[in-house]
Amino acid sequence: MVKEMRFDSNPLSLYKNKHNHVFVKFAVSFVLLGLAFRLFVSDSIRFSSVNFESQQTQIHVEETNTGPPVPSPPTIKPLSADFHPNETHISSNQEKCDLFTGEWIPDPSGPIYGNVTCHAIEGHQNCMRNGRPDSGYLYWRWNPRDCELPRFNPERFLNFMRNKWWAFIGDSISRNHVQSLLCILSQVEQAVEVYHDEEYRSKRWQFPSYNFTLSVVWTPFLLKAEVFEDINGVSSSEIRLYLDELDTKWTEQYKNFDYVVIAGGKWFLKTAIYHENNTVKGCHYCPGKNLTELGFDYAYRKALQLVLSFVTRLDRKAFVFLRTTTPDHFENGEWFSGGTCNRSVPFKEGEVEMRDIDGIMRDIELEEFGKATGIGAEKGVTLKLLDTTSLSLLRPDGHPGPYRQFQPFAKDKNAKVQNDCLHWCLPGPIDSWNDLLMEMMVDGING
Repeated sequence: MVKEMRFDSNPLSLYKNKHNHVFVKFAVSFVLLGLAFRLFVSDSIRFSSVNFESQQTQIHVEETNTGPPVPSPPTIKPLSADFHPNETHISSNQEKCDLFTGEWIPDPSGPIYGNVTCHAIEGHQNCMRNGRPDSGYLYWRWNPRDCELPRFNPERFLNFMRNKWWAFIGDSISRNHVQSLLCILSQVEQAVEVYHDEEYRSKRWQFPSYNFTLSVVWTPFLLKAEVFEDINGVSSSEIRLYLDELDTKWTEQYKNFDYVVIAGGKWFLKTAIYHENNTVKGCHYCPGKNLTELGFDYAYRKALQLVLSFVTRLDRKAFVFLRTTTPDHFENGEWFSGGTCNRSVPFKEGEVEMRDIDGIMRDIELEEFGKATGIGAEKGVTLKLLDTTSLSLLRPDGHPGPYRQFQPFAKDKNAKVQNDCLHWCLPGPIDSWNDLLMEMMVDGING
C-alpha cells in the first residue's frame, strides 16, 4: 500500500512547476479510486459466494429432511387498512407493532414444555403420546413482521398475577388454550385443581405460591342455550339459543375475574332455533320447520353485542381479551365425513385462503370490537383483540388429525378413524397464542 502511494518514481515528479501539487492530488485520487474499486469487487465476490453457500446449505437440509423443516416461511398481508386494533408496544423496545402480521419461522429450540412432564394435556391433544410419528410441527414460532416477540416468561407472568384471577370463557378451543397455559406455567409451579363441573368441561386451578386462580368456563355460545346432544356430539333435537340472554355460568362469576379471554366460534354453525323476547325469532339451518332462516351470522353478531355490552357497562373493570375465531383445516371432507389433515409444515403465503365462514365470523368480531372499544375506554375497561385467526390459518400441521386417539393404527395401518383438524396438539402452535397474550398484557399494564 505504501509503495503504491509513493510518487517519487512516478513520471509526474519530473514536472517541477507551480502546478505540480495539482497533478499530485489527481494521482492520489486516481489511486484511491482504484483501491475502492478493488475492495468493492472483492466484497461483491465474497457476498455472492456466501449467498450461494447459504442456498446450497438450505437445499441440503430440505433434501436430507433432518431436524425441523425449514421451508421459506410465509408473510401475511396487513389485516385492514382502516382498522388496526392490534397495534401494541413491544415491551423490549417500545416500538409500535402489529403482533398479528408476520410469519412462522423455524425455531430449533422447540417448545418450553414436553408432553410427558405436563399433566394438564387432555388425551385427545396429546399427539406424541398417541403415536404421531413426526415432530417437525414443534419447531416453529410466530414472528411479527416489524418486531421481535419475546417468548412467554412463566415466572414473570406469575409475579404479575399475584392475588389475581384469570378466566378463559368459551368452548373447547378455550379449554385447549388454558391447557397450553397450564403447561407453560408448570415450569415454575404445578397448578392445583380445586374445582370441576360434572362433565369436567369447566375447571378451576390455583397456584398457591402466588395466590393466583385460573379458570376455564365452558359456554360454547356465551348465551343461554339448551343443548340436546351427548358427549360425542350426537344430537337428539335442535339447539335452543336465547339471543337476548347471556349464560349465567360465566356472568355470575365475572365479578371475581381480573383478566378474561372471551371467544365464540364453531358452535354457532350448528342447527339452532333462535329465541328472542320470549318468542321464536327464526333459526339457522332448520329445513321443514317453517321458520325464518336468519343465519348463524345473525346470532353471532347478537351474541358479541350482548357480551361486549355486558363487560363494558359493569363496575368490574376487568382486562378483557376478545379472541377471534379459529379456522379448521379439514381437507377432502368434514369431521363427520372423512375429512383429514395430514400436512406436516406450515402453509406459505398464497397457498391457502380463509374460508367464507371464517371470514364472515372474523369480520363480525372486528366490527363489534371496534364499536365496543370506544365505550370501554370511556368506562375504564381495557379491551384487547387477540386476533389469532390469520396466523392459525397458516398451521395445518398443528392438529391431532387421526392421533386424537391412542395409537390409532397399531392394529391396522389402514384403519379409518375420525380426524380432529380443529383443536391443537400440545405442545403445538397454540402455545404461541400465549406469547401474544403475555405481550399484550404487559403492554396494557405498562400503559
